[in-house]
Amino acid sequence: TRPYRCFLPGGERTKDYIDIFFYDGPISRDLGFGDVLNSTHHLAGRLGGAIQANRTSQLIAVATDGETFGHHKREKERCLAYAFTQEFPQRGWNVTNYAHYLSMFPPTWEVELKPVTAWSCAHGVGRWQDDCGCGAEKGWHQKWRRPLRDALNWLRDRLIEVYEQVGSNIFRDPWQARDEYIKVIRDRSKANVESFLQRHCIQKLTHAAEIDALRLLEMQRHSLLMFTSCGWFFEELSRPEGVQILRYAARAIELAGEVAGVQLEKEFIRQLSFAPTNVDQYKNGAEVYQELVLSAQVSLKQVAAHYAISSLFTAYPAEHRVYCYTAQQIDYQLQSMGPLSLAVGQLQLVSEITWESEHVVFAVLHLGGWDFHCCIQPFAGRRAYSELKHELFDALQQAGAANTILAMHRLFKDADGGATHPYSLQNLFAEERHRIMRLLSRETLKRLDQLYTQVYRDNYAVLMAFYRDELPVPPELQVAAEMALCHRAIEAARSLERDVSEIDVGSEKGWSQLTELEAIAQEAKLFRCQLNIPEAKKTIERMILRSLWHLLHDSNPATLESDVQRIERTIEVGQKLNLGLSLDRAQEIYYSCLNHQIMPQYLQAGLNWSPAQGDVSCRVDLLQMRPLLRLAQKLAVDIDAWLNQLV
Repeated sequence: TRPYRCFLPGGERTKDYIDIFFYDGPISRDLGFGDVLNSTHHLAGRLGGAIQANRTSQLIAVATDGETFGHHKREKERCLAYAFTQEFPQRGWNVTNYAHYLSMFPPTWEVELKPVTAWSCAHGVGRWQDDCGCGAEKGWHQKWRRPLRDALNWLRDRLIEVYEQVGSNIFRDPWQARDEYIKVIRDRSKANVESFLQRHCIQKLTHAAEIDALRLLEMQRHSLLMFTSCGWFFEELSRPEGVQILRYAARAIELAGEVAGVQLEKEFIRQLSFAPTNVDQYKNGAEVYQELVLSAQVSLKQVAAHYAISSLFTAYPAEHRVYCYTAQQIDYQLQSMGPLSLAVGQLQLVSEITWESEHVVFAVLHLGGWDFHCCIQPFAGRRAYSELKHELFDALQQAGAANTILAMHRLFKDADGGATHPYSLQNLFAEERHRIMRLLSRETLKRLDQLYTQVYRDNYAVLMAFYRDELPVPPELQVAAEMALCHRAIEAARSLERDVSEIDVGSEKGWSQLTELEAIAQEAKLFRCQLNIPEAKKTIERMILRSLWHLLHDSNPATLESDVQRIERTIEVGQKLNLGLSLDRAQEIYYSCLNHQIMPQYLQAGLNWSPAQGDVSCRVDLLQMRPLLRLAQKLAVDIDAWLNQLV
C-alpha cells in the first residue's frame, strides 16, 4: 500500500486534509483466522508475497485485533515477537508505524472516500442497522437491528433535548464541554473536576448544580456508549454485546430523569418491543431490557448493602473505596451471639463520577451459613439512629434471630414510610459475593476432605481387591479415592512451596514432599483416578520458577547438582500427576540466561572463568556446566547449537 491524501470538502487544501492508508485485507484475515502465525517463517513468507520488486519505497500494512495474539490464538504473541526481533531484521525489513512512514514518504496520491460505507461485510453500514444475514446462525435472523437502531436514535434525540435545555443554563458551550469531558474521564480527581467545571460553567455552581452538571455529562457519555458497534455486529440481541449497549442506554435514561425529571423509559421499552430475538427465552428487545438490563442497575442503597454484608468479613478503615464510590464509615458496631452476628452502622456514600451522595443507616444480620438479612434506610438523625441501634441489639440478646428480623422490618422504612427492601448475599457485586462464598464454603470443604480421606483409608484394601480382580469399582469409593488424593496432593504442593525458601540452606524437607507427591501419583495411577488439582499445578509451576531463578542467579557450586536434580524431579512429579505444567516462563528464563550470559562467558573464558573476570547477573560455576545443560532436556529447550560449540 501507499499513503493517500484525502482533502476535506470545502476546506483549505493546505491544512484541511487527512492522510489515509489502506491495509491488506487478505493478509489481515489470514492473521486473524488462518494458520499464518504457526511459525515466523510462514508469517514472513505471507508478508513477503506482497512485496513489489519495482518499487523503492513500499509499505505492507496489516491490521487485526490485538487480542488475536495470546488470546484467540494462544502463544502466537511469541511468533510475533520473534518475527520482530529476528526474522524481519534478517530479511532487511523495518517495522514502522504510519506517522514514521509519512515523515519519510509523504503522500503523492489523492483519494476520495465513498460515503456511507463500513468495514466487515459487503453490506457496508447495513451490518449495523439491517438484517444483512452475514455471520448469522443457521435459521436465525437480524430483524432486531433496525428497531434497535430506531429506538436508540429516538433516545439520543430526546437526550440531546435534555442536554441542551438544562446544559445551556450551566455551561458556556454545552457541546464543547461534552467534547472536553474526556479530560475528566481520564482523571476524576477532585482538583481536575473542579478545574474543568470552572473553565466551562457560566458561573460558580452550588454543590447540587455541580452534581447536575456531572450527571448531564455522564448522560452524554452513555448516549455515545450505547452506539458501540459490537451491539449490532453479531446475530442476536440478547448476546452480552447487545445487552451492554442497552445498559448504557438505561444509565443515560436514569441520569436524564434525575436531572430533568423526564420519563423516557416507558417509550423506549415500547420501541424495543418491535425488535424480535432468535431465542425463546426473550421474545423481543423489551423483554431483554426488563430481564437483563433493569436487574443489573445499581443504586446507592445496593452499594451500602454490599458494604454492610462484606463488613462482616473485612475490617474496613474509616474511609474505603467501593468500586466508583467512596464509603466513609461514621459509626459501626458488631455483636455476635452463637452463630448469629449483627452489625449496625451509618455510612456516607459519595459517587466519584457524579459526586451525588447519601447518608444511610444499615443493619445486617448473619444467621450462619449463606443466610444474610440486610436493611438500608436514609439517616434520620442521631437520636433516631441511637434508638434503632439499641432496639436491634436488645432484640438480638433477648429474642434471637426471628425477633431481630422482625425488629429490622419494623424500624427500617423507605422514603415513603413503607417497609424497606431487604438485601441478601445475592445482591452483592459478583467479585465480593464470590469471595464470601469461598470463605463460607471453606469449613464445609474441610470437613468433606476429612470425610473422603477417612473413607479412602478405611476402604483402601477393598479398592485394591476390586482393581486386582478387575471388577467395577463402586462410584462412591472411586469418588472418595479421587477426592482424598486431590486433597493430599494440594497439601503436599503447598508444603513443598513453603520449603523452597530453605533450598539455599540445604533443607531436606522439599525432598520428602516430592516423595509424597510421587506416592500420590502412583496411587492415582493404580486406582485410575483423574486428579483435578489446578491449585497444585499453579503451586508447582511457581516452585519450579523460584527454584530455577535461585539456581541461575544465586546458586552454590557445591549444591548445583542437587539443585538441578530437585528441579528435574519436580517437573517429573508434575508429569506423573498429569498436571499439564506450563513451563514457558521457566524456558524463557533458562534460555535467556544461558544464551545471553552464561554461555558467552563460558566460551570466552573457557574453564578458567571466575566471577572476578566479569560482572554477570547469572552466577554459576562454569566447571559444572554438565548438570546445567542436562536440565535443558527436562525443560524441553533445544541446546544443540550450544553443544556443537562445546565439542
